[in-house]
Amino acid sequence: MTISAILDLRLKKESLDTAREVVGRILTETRAFDGCEGVDVLIDDDDEGHWLCVEKWVSAEADAAYRAWRAGPGAIKDLGPLLAGAPGLTKYTVDSAI
Repeated sequence: MTISAILDLRLKKESLDTAREVVGRILTETRAFDGCEGVDVLIDDDDEGHWLCVEKWVSAEADAAYRAWRAGPGAIKDLGPLLAGAPGLTKYTVDSAI
């Protein structure tokens, strides 16, 4: 079953240019990961430092494999200093029958 994961980022205003580069590199890796069907980045019209990264995964297993990779060899080390707060992650199961 398809999974959507939404990563909620709050970025420091002074870090937005660097964040575009860093997040762009991170999402290139994410999009290339087996089972990723795509990632869209939504930027809040009223707060340019509030970004949602909407990921689509072929299955919960593919998403779990990606999260395990990010927790280990694919760990992200350069995003933390750019954040204004802790990121949030929410996962949703896509129900195409509705």
